[in-house]
Amino acid sequence: MKQSVVVTGGSKGIGWEIVQTLARAGYHVFSGSRSSRSSLDGDLSQSITQVQMDAKVEQDHINLAKLASQDGHELVAYINNAGYSKWRAIEEVDENFLDDIIETNLMGYFWGAKAASRYLKTGGSLINISSLAGKRGSANNSAYVATKFGVTGLTQSLSKELGPRGIRVNAICPVLIESEGLLEALSEPSSPANGNPESFLKEFAENQSALKRLPTGQEVADLVLYLISEKSSAITGQSINVDCGVLPN
Repeated sequence: MKQSVVVTGGSKGIGWEIVQTLARAGYHVFSGSRSSRSSLDGDLSQSITQVQMDAKVEQDHINLAKLASQDGHELVAYINNAGYSKWRAIEEVDENFLDDIIETNLMGYFWGAKAASRYLKTGGSLINISSLAGKRGSANNSAYVATKFGVTGLTQSLSKELGPRGIRVNAICPVLIESEGLLEALSEPSSPANGNPESFLKEFAENQSALKRLPTGQEVADLVLYLISEKSSAITGQSINVDCGVLPN
């Protein structure tokens, strides 16, 4: 039976790095997102199934988990990754913005976890791609930070709830990782970049990181691969930083 993995938000950014890494490691990856990649490399095309879905819709998660459990596939890991970052001052937070970011970044993770819990068996793994913002607040970022603090609580609670079934639940907390989505968010007036995302990231790495650099999406993907493997069989309920030493703990 072919081992399968679900990755939401898998068509770009960190999600795409995770999809490629797991596919090359021998898993069949079901990548769920609102848009698909137009083409896949030949060596990956047989190991990746792209599925259109909206992370805010519970039934889409159920359909994705079910698909990854059919036709000779055994779902061994579900990675909640779909989400977005956007800075906004509290005076500018309205109901529509708050509903959208909570439904995407937090409720979407609940629906993914619920769907995964139906199909994962003993030895399975649920991973929530969170953020360093799930451990500390920052100005003009209250909505996003609140969702990521919620992911931390979700991860801890589900590790206790699903642990007796042999299912491990962990979160990964990257710091700023350069991607199209992050650069777009940093271009917003409320962001800390002051209109110059590239300069901001360079200065942040120099002044905030112990290693004087920022992590890559590949480094997040490598940790995902480790956390779904048997080598991490004693690790659950953790929110693990991938931050080059920005927030030592």
